Amino acid sequence: MTIEETFSKLSEIQDKHVPILISPSDQPGQKEWKGTKEVMQGRKKVDGIFFGSIVKKPNDVRFYFFPIYTHPDSFSLSIKLKKMQKGKSCFHLKSMDNELMKELEGMIDNGVDLYRESDWV
Repeated sequence: MTIEETFSKLSEIQDKHVPILISPSDQPGQKEWKGTKEVMQGRKKVDGIFFGSIVKKPNDVRFYFFPIYTHPDSFSLSIKLKKMQKGKSCFHLKSMDNELMKELEGMIDNGVDLYRESDWV
């Protein structure tokens, strides 16, 4: 998949969870999703907890996925995806195939379920 195809497919996967998640930021080459409920994030009350974002770069797509930060024990990554992880919740997706896209879709679905269970969305 090209960078454009990867960006579009990740956007579609996350958009299927609207209206549970909303996308307050939708600019060319980047998109963000957050919850719809007012919740505590640390010591601060926020108008919807951050869920994730994607940013198109010249050589990759950056996928920021907050559920893996808030619920780290709830995710098991393939070796292929683990190599793309930079830090706790960021992935630099340089190459994409259907198997990896399925894994990301499962992660996103699991993240939405975890946020529901935590009463954040």
